[in-house]
Amino acid sequence: MKIEFHHINFVSKNPEELNEFYTQVMGLNNLPIQQFARTESTKDSGYDGRIVFVTDGRIQMHLAEKDFTIAAKNKRHINPIEKGHIAFRTDDINRFKETLDRKGIPYADYGTTFSKNWHQVFFYDPEGNVIEVHQVIG
Repeated sequence: MKIEFHHINFVSKNPEELNEFYTQVMGLNNLPIQQFARTESTKDSGYDGRIVFVTDGRIQMHLAEKDFTIAAKNKRHINPIEKGHIAFRTDDINRFKETLDRKGIPYADYGTTFSKNWHQVFFYDPEGNVIEVHQVIG
């Protein structure tokens, strides 16, 4: 099973302001939002907040609108859009979930709730930081 660093998610009331900072001050480049196939949000699931993607050419930053209701709306115990998270990509999400189960680490399996093309799970590290691991599907 392969694991690699994929992105950092920062949340803000104003993602566009963060985007301006990271592109104009830090010199990162925007990624077209079309590269992230979002799942349609409904009143009972998903996330329809504003989001902007930037990169240094290797690692991405996802600059998302803060939303305190995501965990409750999606009936999960972890909210990845409350304070942000770091994300890793795997080539075998089921094997990774087996590792979490074996280690007794609870996780929130969001599946394709946020992205049509990614199966995502979220969990906490020992300090309470939110970690995402996802696999590209389809």
